[in-house]
Amino acid sequence: MQTDRIVAAGKLNPLIPHPAEMILALVFFAILVLLVKKFIVPAFEQAFAERTAAIEGGLAAAETKQAEADAKLAELEKQLADARHEAARIREEAREQGAAIVAEMREQAQAESARILEHGRTQIEAERQQAVTSLRAEVGALATGLAGRIVGESLDDEVRQSRVVERFLADLESGQAPSGVN
Repeated sequence: MQTDRIVAAGKLNPLIPHPAEMILALVFFAILVLLVKKFIVPAFEQAFAERTAAIEGGLAAAETKQAEADAKLAELEKQLADARHEAARIREEAREQGAAIVAEMREQAQAESARILEHGRTQIEAERQQAVTSLRAEVGALATGLAGRIVGESLDDEVRQSRVVERFLADLESGQAPSGVN
């Protein structure tokens, strides 16, 4: 009936296809689907499977590398912390050694200072003794000369001279006026 309408109008309607064309198009489409399904789809599925395996392998490798990197980072952080602790320990040891050296040098300086002071005191005492001896001799000579003039007789006798000088100096040291001089 449709053919009647198409023929009755005398013209073919371009919007309504011929049944032979439709059947032929369906047969070609079925053949095309079978060819695509047989040859192209397996190639796509194989490429998809290979790509999926490559991506999953890459992800697994990336996860492994990430775990290794994290472990290495943790190890390096631990080594850095150990190095910081070691540096702090070395600084503390150096500080302690420096303090010990300073204390030792201070003790040596104090000992040297005490030695120098004692040497100076000894030297001063020796020089004082030498000066006292020298002064005694000079005072003795002057005293005997003076006493000889006062007494009017010579005190050349060394024993007598020595006794007079000793007595005179003893009186001077005790803070009393010399005996015999009133």
